[in-house]
This record gives sequence, structure tokens and C-alpha cells, in this order.
Amino acid sequence: MLESAYSGKRILVTGGTGSIGSEIVEQLLEYHPSVVRIFSRNENNQYEAQRKWVKNKNLRFLLGDIRDKERLSRACEDIDIIFHVAALKHVPACEYNPFEAVLTNVIGTQNLVDVALDHEVDKVIAINTDKSVSPINTMGATKLLSEKLIIAANLYKGSHRTRFASVRFGNVIGSAGSVLPLFIQQIKNGGPVTITHEDMERFIMTIPQAVHLTLRAGAEAAGGEVFILKMPAVKITDFADVLIDMIDSEGQGSDGNGRIEMKITGRRAGEKTFEELLTPDESAYTEEREDMFILRPFGEKRGDNFRTYSTNTNGHLGKDEIREFLVEHKLV
Repeated sequence: MLESAYSGKRILVTGGTGSIGSEIVEQLLEYHPSVVRIFSRNENNQYEAQRKWVKNKNLRFLLGDIRDKERLSRACEDIDIIFHVAALKHVPACEYNPFEAVLTNVIGTQNLVDVALDHEVDKVIAINTDKSVSPINTMGATKLLSEKLIIAANLYKGSHRTRFASVRFGNVIGSAGSVLPLFIQQIKNGGPVTITHEDMERFIMTIPQAVHLTLRAGAEAAGGEVFILKMPAVKITDFADVLIDMIDSEGQGSDGNGRIEMKITGRRAGEKTFEELLTPDESAYTEEREDMFILRPFGEKRGDNFRTYSTNTNGHLGKDEIREFLVEHKLV
């Protein structure tokens, strides 16, 4: 299925040098695309990516910002499929710089919609976050609007052939800015491990898992869907406990005399204690599968069996299960 979807295709990945974007490129290469254009504004990441993939002759590295519509348009020439990953994703940064988040996550996404239609791109798959569901912060609100812009483009595209769909998932373990590398560094430094609130809960999934399901969704998308990846949830205190046990097994601690402590620092600006991937209202228009939900916001109502899919209603991994997850995916 994936081979036929991506083989010989000309593909653009915005934000293609970030944690998710670079994994999308890595997995796409397995399916023999004609060309993959890696579009991002981070010059150093572009340099590192060129070194990593120096033997791949079907990659093109393009410096640019999705805020720059003219530059984005040039990057989209003759492209078949776009994976739209570029975004401002850090909650506190967006909270203190709100209009920067608007410029990238909202205006940048609309720029992408416009140039995709102008160039008759076949398919656009946008990456979205659980923080866009019932948002309480600027980042979540801008990503909610970004998702709405992508899905609504299917309604007003007229005779253009482009199909737009979105993929929504939660925290990706090991990505830039995630808690895993932070906790590991803090433990190796002797602690403390900093947690913003003792009730904090999050969905977790590895980068390869999330990207594989994203490529599956991209292959299947007919236009107008939001593919919502099912993910296990953890309590962050349990997650930290397991990491401390695994890394500081001899109980060295910061002074060599005891276990590394956890320190509650207080919630950051705009931070939620739990996350949602699917609301009850959305569930009425959602098809459930083994590993994902498929939301069709403009489709027919599928019933009145309303449900939510959130970290505080779907259960948590126990500590043994967290340990198995970390070992299985070689994260520690």
C-alpha cells in the first residue's frame, strides 16, 4: 500500500529537518519517491541533514519559511504530495510570543493551502497535535485553526484536484523538546527531575510509530479526514519514577547518598494537566479502527454513542508497562 502510494512521487516536507519531519523523510526513502524536497528555515539542521543523507541523490534541501508565500510557492512546483510539519510547537514560547505562533501556524498554513491549489498538488497531509483539542493555550488555539484551515480547503477548492487531510497525535517520545531527553539529562546530572504538576498526564508514542501511521493515513486520505492516532497514556510522575530506577539503579542521587528526587516546579504558562485526542462531539462523526480514529467533520453522523479519548478517561500504562515500552523501543 505505501509503496504504491509514494513510489515515484515528488514530495515536499515542510519542517523536514525537525524530529518528525526528518523521520518522515527517512521512512519515505524506503518507498522510492522520485524526489523529496526538505524545506525548513533552520540552516544548521539543513547542514546536518545533508551530511546524514549525503548518499541519497533524490533529496533536495531548501531553506525557507512557510510565512514567505513566494518562496513556498517555488518549493511546491511540480510536487505531488506535501507533508506539512512546520510549526511553532512549544507551549510557553507561543504563550509569550502569541502572534509569532499565528504567523507560522495559521498564516503559514493558509499560505501552504493557497500554493498547493495554485500548483495542483495532488495531496496535502498536515501534522497536528492533541493540544489543538479543547485548547487553553495559544499554541493549541493556533494549531486548532491550522487544522480547520486544512480541512475546510476541501470545501472551497472548486475545480482544483488537491485533497487535504490532517493527522492528529500526542507527545512523541524523544522528539526535540520532549520530556524524555530532559529527564535523562537531569538524572545523569544527579537530579532533581523537574515536574510541573504532580497530576500531569500525557499520551506517548515513538517517532517511528507516529510517522509510520502518518504515512498510512497519507496513503489512504481521500480528502477531508482527520486521522487520530491511538496512543497509550502515562502519568508523568510514573514515567519519571521508571526512568530514575532504570538510570540511577544504585541510588546515587545528587549527593551520592540517596535516590534522585522529583521536584514540583509549578505549571508553565498555558500548560494542561491532561490531554485529549477526540472530543464527544467529534466522536459522532468518527470511524474507529484498531490503531486510529478517522474523523470526517463534514460527513454523515455515525451515531449517538458519544465518547472522549483522553489521558484521564482511557487509562494509563503501569510502571512495568512503561519500562517495557522504554526497553522495547530502545529509548533508554
